[in-house]
Amino acid sequence: MTYPRLRTPAQELADAKERLGIPKIVALCGSTRFMDEMTGEDLRLTWAGHIVVKPGCDTKTAGSLWADEAEARAGKARLDELHRAKIRLADEVLVVGHYVGTSTTAEIAYARELGKPVTFTHPEADPLHAHS
Repeated sequence: MTYPRLRTPAQELADAKERLGIPKIVALCGSTRFMDEMTGEDLRLTWAGHIVVKPGCDTKTAGSLWADEAEARAGKARLDELHRAKIRLADEVLVVGHYVGTSTTAEIAYARELGKPVTFTHPEADPLHAHS
């Protein structure tokens, strides 16, 4: 007797996006020091017909929401999890900027673990490139 294959949530999401006619979703990753470059990539990709998700808070810039140190730490954890959700939602990931720090390296590894295509505005910034 054969049993039906169970579908993963990722497969269900991909099928639902296709049935609904959802355009390609691109998650932008990178240091928030490259927010201006991310905005430029957002514009370019949106103009090309893609949905773009990216970091929504630049906590490196002073802001009242993260002025309290304890709240800033808690907020950073929330933002990291939110960005991982954006990566799960995305069809592909574009890493913006010529520098890749610890957080972005972890996001790249996460995207690759999920089987998401990962591209770079600066291919030399790819952590795999640095070790090859």
